[in-house]
Amino acid sequence: MPLQVSDYSWQQTKTAVFLSLPLKGVCVRDTDVFCTENYLKVNFPPFLFEAFLYAPIDDESSKAKIGNDTIVFTLYKKEAAMWETLSVTGVDKEMMQRIREKSILQAQERAKEATEAKAAAKREDQKYALSVMMKWLHKQAEARRAMNTDIAELCDLKEEEKNPEWLKDKGNKLFATENYLAAINAYNLAIRLNNKMPLLYLNRAACHLKLKNLHKAIEDSSKALELLMPPVTDNANARMKAHVRRGTAFCQLELYVEGLQDYEAALKIDPSNKIVQIDAEKIRNVIQGTELKS
Repeated sequence: MPLQVSDYSWQQTKTAVFLSLPLKGVCVRDTDVFCTENYLKVNFPPFLFEAFLYAPIDDESSKAKIGNDTIVFTLYKKEAAMWETLSVTGVDKEMMQRIREKSILQAQERAKEATEAKAAAKREDQKYALSVMMKWLHKQAEARRAMNTDIAELCDLKEEEKNPEWLKDKGNKLFATENYLAAINAYNLAIRLNNKMPLLYLNRAACHLKLKNLHKAIEDSSKALELLMPPVTDNANARMKAHVRRGTAFCQLELYVEGLQDYEAALKIDPSNKIVQIDAEKIRNVIQGTELKS
């Protein structure tokens, strides 16, 4: 059983409490401090100090300073008033335990809120960076299209190489052999010849995913979805793949909320797809784990 410390001293003003607690030779690194608005605990084995505070404090702005084998706490009161005692009197063991448990729950809830706020801020930063990158990629694409308006050099190609369908099939074969850069080149040329074929963008997105060109994968998946409008039965499978590929890229960028939105859109198109169901559940678990991680 820990030894309760009673040889502390305290002073106060209307706005703050100053508490001096001797460490009794215990190393600072072995000292654990836990503080909430109504409860202060300092555990430095074999010693223990507890205070069930007379009135609430602002535990976020309160502070502790260690030196000369002593911890000096500055506890800022939530309401300006003089306290009759440091700890409330007439508290039985059952009440003490309730205060301890409530304090722990408050600390856990605050930690969870802080983690959620940090995760939300991180997502906003990532979304902003993604937006900037997508605008840059769009400008680059516009520049490439402007440079490629004159395609006289295409006259040097063989007749089959001027056929976008042939180039698409060539890209698919190169993808199957894991030659992703060459596949991209085939799709690039096909798009120059016909930029209204959604499967060219969809397949190029798959290549970019393999090469970890995640922003380009998002751009191509989005373009494919744009060209796959209006949604009809014949293009349902392509739309489902576009959502999955864009969702995968979002997740690899740690934008899990956006990724889950795409996976859920894919499931609306193909609700019985077991693989997409499993992956969507994994993303939900990651989001929940990120939010609860301390």
